[in-house]
Amino acid sequence: METMPLSSTSELSQPAREPEKRKSSWLRPIIYLLLIAAAGYATWRVYTNQKAAAQQTANQANALLNRPTPVQAVPVEKRPMPIFLTALGTVTPYMSVTVKARVSGELEPVKFTEGQQVKQGETIMVIDPKPYQAALDQAKGTLAHDEALLKNAQAEFRRYSALYAAGVVSKETLDTDESNQGQYLGAIESDKAAIETAELQLGWCYVQSPINGRIGLRLVDPGNIITANTTNLVIVNQFEPIAVYFTLPENELPQVLATLHGQEHLVAEAYDRGDTVKLATGKLLTADNQIDTTTGTDKLKAVFDNTDEKLFPNQFVNIHLVMEDRPDALVVPSAAIQTGAQGTFVWAVQPDNTVKIQPVKVALAEGQVTILDSGVSAGQPVVIDGADRLRPGGSVVVSAPRRTGQGTGLGSGPPSAQSGGPAAARGSGAAQAGGDAGKRKGAADSTTPDAKKHKREQQ
Repeated sequence: METMPLSSTSELSQPAREPEKRKSSWLRPIIYLLLIAAAGYATWRVYTNQKAAAQQTANQANALLNRPTPVQAVPVEKRPMPIFLTALGTVTPYMSVTVKARVSGELEPVKFTEGQQVKQGETIMVIDPKPYQAALDQAKGTLAHDEALLKNAQAEFRRYSALYAAGVVSKETLDTDESNQGQYLGAIESDKAAIETAELQLGWCYVQSPINGRIGLRLVDPGNIITANTTNLVIVNQFEPIAVYFTLPENELPQVLATLHGQEHLVAEAYDRGDTVKLATGKLLTADNQIDTTTGTDKLKAVFDNTDEKLFPNQFVNIHLVMEDRPDALVVPSAAIQTGAQGTFVWAVQPDNTVKIQPVKVALAEGQVTILDSGVSAGQPVVIDGADRLRPGGSVVVSAPRRTGQGTGLGSGPPSAQSGGPAAARGSGAAQAGGDAGKRKGAADSTTPDAKKHKREQQ
């Protein structure tokens, strides 16, 4: 067999490689185009997904904005309201007496129960009266002795007067008998004074209540030796009536004095520590005759009948000093008052169940209610809860205020019933909101695993 040369063999293999090069030359651009198309498609999918998510978020935001906001509202009331000054006061007994013994001696068992009511002149304690009874008996005996001597001196004087008239005795003897008679008369007067002193001291052994009031805790136990005018026995405080001392700034004093001089008395109302519960109603008695230079205030005194004893000595109270009564004041709860760039305003509920900003002029804020001078009309509903989520012209669903311990200070009925507003419109809005809520709940339930399984079975 004839062997081919090596050079010819290489020449035969060279044409076989050329098709492979041509095939790879057109395959590589196709791969690049496919990669570019895949990248473009992925980018397009990401863009469309983000756009759909943004659109869904915008739709949800619009739905939330268009959904009615639940609020609580009450109508503006027109009613009589007092205008008053407020002050901090301390309840003080109208009269307070610290009972002391006026004689010395041993204290016998007391005649009272701690905390009971006592009347003026009622015996509450007794100091051993035996020594003073003995002193009284002794004074009475001395009086009887001196009266006997006076009687004898008077008899002698009558005899010597007859003898002197007969010339038997001298004038000197008659004058001596007359002088003795005068001495006995003086001794008798002294004995009577001693008897009165002894009777007085004996009466002081029976310690009596000096005033009508409530007796406190006893300060001395029976069996102790009491020293006259030194030992405190018990304290009696008068509760009916009772006084309250409070202070007002000096700039408010002229107004109070002018009103006080213009009428008989100013009404004073006492409220509890929280300034929510009225305890008693009384009257302003007077003001102090000087201003305290250290605080710039003046002390005033109000008197309360306190027949129910709701006021107790040293109790802290808030005093409302009524300066005038407004018969037709516009009153809203203080929670309805808002403050913003436009000043003081309220959210007023319109007949179409929307809200708007209503500027108002506040006359006076008194606790949980505020008196307005202008800006609203009687019966107009104003929002008292949920105002932080409102916007002008937004729809609302109005509900009555929740009942609490203190309430809103105004009517407790629903706003529609009190103001005669469009109750039907509010009711339909609430029903529509309930229907939307049911639809949303149904849509949410359809995404649960059980709902998906049921759907697949049906398919």
